[in-house]
Amino acid sequence: MLTGILAFLVDCIIGDPRSSWHPVVLMGKLISLGERIFYHPTDRDSRKLVWGAVLVLFVLWLTYGVAEGVMLLSYKLPWAWGSTAVGALLLSFAISPRSLAQAGKELYGLLLAGNLPEARRKVGWIVGRDTDKLEEPEIARATVETIAENTTDGIIAPLFFFVLGGVPLAMAYRAVNTMDSMIGYQNDKYLYFGRMAARLDDVLNYIPARITGVLFIFAAWILGYDYRFAYRMMLRDARKHPSPNGGYAEATVAGALHVRLGGYNSYFGQQHFRAYMGEPLETLGIKHIMGAIRLMYTATVMFIIICYAMFGL
Repeated sequence: MLTGILAFLVDCIIGDPRSSWHPVVLMGKLISLGERIFYHPTDRDSRKLVWGAVLVLFVLWLTYGVAEGVMLLSYKLPWAWGSTAVGALLLSFAISPRSLAQAGKELYGLLLAGNLPEARRKVGWIVGRDTDKLEEPEIARATVETIAENTTDGIIAPLFFFVLGGVPLAMAYRAVNTMDSMIGYQNDKYLYFGRMAARLDDVLNYIPARITGVLFIFAAWILGYDYRFAYRMMLRDARKHPSPNGGYAEATVAGALHVRLGGYNSYFGQQHFRAYMGEPLETLGIKHIMGAIRLMYTATVMFIIICYAMFGL
């Protein structure tokens, strides 16, 4: 039962291969196909809601079924470790610690070199806000926020659902998270059609988000960051986040690093304010990107060790 450990090691060594056959890429293609089939701009809002729910159920059914089928076939391999290897490979596609770390380190390097234009362009790959006018502190903030929040849905949540239901359930969770990132927007097009995907993502992340917050507190203690302040900021600020779950990671990381996250973001030229989390005891800068990466890796390793000790992950 070393599937989870092997999956983490595979991700650390190989990362996410850039391939059109990557399971998450295939999920995205399936969701886009389903959107073309089920979304009709002229439908009433109630029909958009229904067809959006149909898309969610269809993608979940197919994703879980394919993953379950692959795992059943893996049991027929002539090697005793065959199913473990296949499961670890599939699970490695559902988690993304190396991708998060690489994105953060690349932006750290660009800011360290003073290459703001390229840093603005690259940070635009990991956030949805306008980035063409961001200065170094705002690029650092966007990066830290992304690493913190994605520790939940890109690492802890898939592992959590793997513990509950194996590789198929972890892949099903990943499908929900992918749908939320593609159609879970509160705009004219997706307000109703993507509502089921967004709500289901909120429900599935409820427990993992809070686990992530607690893991970050202990990670801060291990790494010598301010774990007491991390705990205080989680209790004080987590509920300020517009997402019911995102604040538990962001507020805790902000407290651990002595920085303030949140503030004004621009989307399509319009300014939007997101509640502050943490206190600006330090000026947010590039060193905090590396701090967030260290917290992410430490929280991930802690969770894997705990799950292995308790459940034989």
